[in-house]
Amino acid sequence: MHTIYIVEDEENIREMIAYALNNSSFKAMAFADAKQLYAQLDENVPSLFLLDIMLEGEDGYTILETLRENEKTKDIPIIMLTAKSSEFDKVKGLDMGADDFITKPFGVMELISRVKAVLRRVPVKEEEESILRLGGIVMDLERRLTFVNDETVELTYKEFELLYYLLINKDIVLTRSKLMTEIWGFAFQGESRTVDVHIRSLRQKLKDEGKMIQTVRNVGYKIGE
Repeated sequence: MHTIYIVEDEENIREMIAYALNNSSFKAMAFADAKQLYAQLDENVPSLFLLDIMLEGEDGYTILETLRENEKTKDIPIIMLTAKSSEFDKVKGLDMGADDFITKPFGVMELISRVKAVLRRVPVKEEEESILRLGGIVMDLERRLTFVNDETVELTYKEFELLYYLLINKDIVLTRSKLMTEIWGFAFQGESRTVDVHIRSLRQKLKDEGKMIQTVRNVGYKIGE
């Protein structure tokens, strides 16, 4: 049974989400703030986090950043709950490592469906190679480090995921829509620009090795020597 940790400061919403999850074959634990969440993480980690953005004390973005920097929680999927619906807010959260967004108000069926969809995308770590190589690019998946010609390259969370997905699909043309679905979890208005911006940033950070990321006109991208 999957365990879901909910961080939501509005009691009625917190209880509604926990009730819905507990009645849908999940085990839900709900917290009003970051302090309560961190105390529980000392005991156990969940299968997925649901984080409200607007919280007293540490907001959802700050908690998201903390979870992504923690070795125990860095790869656990995170869905953000937000009253904000602008593209900027979504892109900010996704770039920081969120896996999906649910905008309030939302229906219980939508919530359960999104949770199940995100959990289906969680990779089986035991089946992964811990090191990926192509040309001068080396990715250490366990330590989430990237090297280009033996020099460390600082990638954002989504840049790392994007490069990883390109590498495991070496020489395969990936559409922008496919990349958006696999890396960001869902499509939203402006998806093409989001993918293009991240590809451009990756190419710059990878320097000469960035030339291996090839544009396939009117389709998408592929990586290969």
